[in-house]
Amino acid sequence: MNDLKAGGWAASTARNTVILGGWTAAWLLTMALANFGPKFIWASNQAITVLAIAINLAIGLGMILANKRHLRGLDELHQKVQLEAMAMSLGVGLVVGLSYSNLDVTDVIAFDAEISHLVIVMGITYGLGVMLGLRKYQ
Repeated sequence: MNDLKAGGWAASTARNTVILGGWTAAWLLTMALANFGPKFIWASNQAITVLAIAINLAIGLGMILANKRHLRGLDELHQKVQLEAMAMSLGVGLVVGLSYSNLDVTDVIAFDAEISHLVIVMGITYGLGVMLGLRKYQ
């Protein structure tokens, strides 16, 4: 209880946020390396490409664990906001993603459905969910 009074909870939340930010930045950098490295750095060497993807996967798992730790450290209201935003993002991602894939498979759209488009839709949905959730509970 003294830890909460002394700002321990706020300091812990800030620390968890910084750690999560570091893992996220590392994951983004290794994602870029795995995607662009074969073309611009190591001339499509398959062994190096597989290694880069494995490193990205490992760092991604670290990012997931950091996110879990961050969420566990939040208070109940912020956990609720995050849960609702994540649920909406998952639902929109699943429904929109499968519909988008169907449009591609049935040749309704003239271009390939790319996973990056779905990631953008999910990211926007999550961000809006957090903003609206925080606004709802102000």
